[in-house]
Amino acid sequence: MSIKYFLAGLVVSVSLVSCLSNDPNKDVTKASPEAEKSLKDTANFTSIQWIDSVKDFGKIQEGANIELTYRFKNTGSKPLVVADVHPGCGCTLVEKPTKPVMPGQEGEIKGSFDTKGRVGHSEKTITVNVNTIKQNYQLSFSVDVEAAKKG
Repeated sequence: MSIKYFLAGLVVSVSLVSCLSNDPNKDVTKASPEAEKSLKDTANFTSIQWIDSVKDFGKIQEGANIELTYRFKNTGSKPLVVADVHPGCGCTLVEKPTKPVMPGQEGEIKGSFDTKGRVGHSEKTITVNVNTIKQNYQLSFSVDVEAAKKG
């Protein structure tokens, strides 16, 4: 095996491992006790409509920071509580609404993805827990990160 292929394999391995996080508290929004309670109280379940839950950013130059915004609407009759939001790995930072979203109103899940050191195709997920019958929703995005041009 040539050194060129060995180094290429090493770079891919390091990139994959750097995206994994063994720390369960890293980049995870924690549910408050009130939010946890809302996930168990079926009398206060509502419904949600995702306005956008899948994003494709196409080709992006390495080093760019991608801003994520996923919109949703509370289509039920009770306040919608986003209890917690979990990115699929430490590569993605996320934040959730701090207040319940009232019936008929819209809310957003925001986040960011730093493309530095992430050359190639990436597909990432974000899990959102809310007070609806189906409590876990998957948001996703994909991006093709092109190497920064030298020079």
